[in-house]
Amino acid sequence: MGLDIRLPLGLLFLVTGGMMAVYGLLTHGSAIYRKSLGIDINLVWGLVLLLFGVTMLLLAYLDRRRLAAAPPVNPSSDEVPSSRPRGH
Repeated sequence: MGLDIRLPLGLLFLVTGGMMAVYGLLTHGSAIYRKSLGIDINLVWGLVLLLFGVTMLLLAYLDRRRLAAAPPVNPSSDEVPSSRPRGH
């Protein structure tokens, strides 16, 4: 199965972080940040979420690339792996 949770998770954080960062940029210097000591928390956490999303997407891409370059594994149908050690 080719299910890799990093791909949808990365996309989710990328979109959410992008929306927060854009909102933070549009409202930068606004009165809503006076309660947070002037820190544009939407911009800061938006960038953190963007970075996490990009990291997850990069890891998913690198793993997919690694799997594509690996030689295919074809176990021989003649040999059945035994759970017991040989000679016993």
